[in-house]
Amino acid sequence: MKRLIATVSALIILYISLFSPTSSQATSHQTIQVIAVENFYGELVKMLGGPYVSVISILSNPNQDPHLLEASPKIARTYASAQLLVYNGANYNPWLPRLLSSSRKNRKPHTEIVAADLVGKKPGDNPHLWYLPATMPAVARAVSAFLVQTDPAHKADYAVRLTRFIDSIKPIDQKIAELRQYYQGEPVTATESVFGYMAEAIGLTMHNKRFQLAAMNETEPSAADVAAFEHDLRTRQVRVLIYNNQASDMSTQRMLKIAQQSHVPIVHVTETEPDGKTYHQWMLEQLNALQRALEGQVQ
Repeated sequence: MKRLIATVSALIILYISLFSPTSSQATSHQTIQVIAVENFYGELVKMLGGPYVSVISILSNPNQDPHLLEASPKIARTYASAQLLVYNGANYNPWLPRLLSSSRKNRKPHTEIVAADLVGKKPGDNPHLWYLPATMPAVARAVSAFLVQTDPAHKADYAVRLTRFIDSIKPIDQKIAELRQYYQGEPVTATESVFGYMAEAIGLTMHNKRFQLAAMNETEPSAADVAAFEHDLRTRQVRVLIYNNQASDMSTQRMLKIAQQSHVPIVHVTETEPDGKTYHQWMLEQLNALQRALEGQVQ
């Protein structure tokens, strides 16, 4: 699996400069300082807070594997100015709780919003919670409540922004319902579990989950799991292969090649929101690609 080697010292310099009172990014001392570990949560906070927030997202590269950030304790310094920290939880970033624990006694009090806590997920569950339809509305409401409590003077603006965001993701629910109507029960497979919650919401029957878990955890899948996956592709027992571009190694690349040779339609998905895309654009593009694949269009 492709490893993400973070240049921690460069990140620290960048984040500290962006949060510095002399930085052009800090519009005033009243701006609410927010760190979102994952960039889709960062985008959410920006939409909800508008000009009243300053947001930094740590994980924002759609070409690298976010599970594998190599971070030293020095990265904890990036939280020194934050009033709000938003992150995924469910052990998606196993380095983060340790760093937060070691830094809390040396930093100012702040609020943490953890997506996993809001939707009742824990370590061991599928951590890709932004593909669970209930997650983003829950995080949005929690962030909005924090903003109102912290900055009640702009309560009305925050309420409008929350409504706008909730409305913006309604087309995702509509597309899920449409796909469920036509494709519930259809067999699919995936190289990694990132799309699992969305597949469940549509009602797809997911094959080869043990292989996906091994890919996510960067362990070798068993010979039996590899053989079962290859058989599904070669005999077209599945309608679609869902391929996580950010969790790619020799095993997953082999499945991709077999799918191509067997003319199994492929849907490429990512864990990190692509540059220039909003959350709802990102999700809808992938759902539309899934629809085309289920219709038999081979990419």
